[in-house]
Amino acid sequence: MKLPKGCTLVVASHNKGKVREIIDLLAPFGIAVKGAGELGLAEPEETGTTFAENAILKARAAALATKAYALADDSGLSVAALGGSPGIYSARWAGEGRDFSVAMDKIKRLFDELKLSNYAAKFVCSLALCDPQGNVNVYEGDVHGHLEFPPRGKNGFGYDPIFVANGMKQTFGEIDPTEKHAISHRAKAFEKFAKAVLA
Repeated sequence: MKLPKGCTLVVASHNKGKVREIIDLLAPFGIAVKGAGELGLAEPEETGTTFAENAILKARAAALATKAYALADDSGLSVAALGGSPGIYSARWAGEGRDFSVAMDKIKRLFDELKLSNYAAKFVCSLALCDPQGNVNVYEGDVHGHLEFPPRGKNGFGYDPIFVANGMKQTFGEIDPTEKHAISHRAKAFEKFAKAVLA
């Protein structure tokens, strides 16, 4: 599947941080981007059991509603000691207000209550691209690291302030966004997407 030159791509997300990152990643390719929120699209219920399944649900709903190409991202934090949680429920752990300080506090509380010592974690991203007819391709990436408390840094969003990628000392919340874009789970998934779709 190739994106036609000059097309508008709908980013099937109401998460402003996520939409901003995808717009930044697409900037060099000259593709017009619109977020689902600004188009007034409803958020479909995420009933999938994997990141890929949820990304496909969101991309297909946006593509069929707008008759345009749509790109959806489903991503989250997978913590080894918590059996991969919060995983696909990463946003839901932040509650209806999407307050990720609540979610980060919950992880810290679980570590304390269960006396856990393995702080290994990874961010996972599935990107699904859907054409106006409902055909979908999926591209995935991840970045491994560990958790550190208390949260540090005001950059990024979500769980970034407690995640340190392997080989780094600063959290994703502390590093410059351009540095994060070079190594993140979303950047790795996007690299596969770009080679397949934009080359």
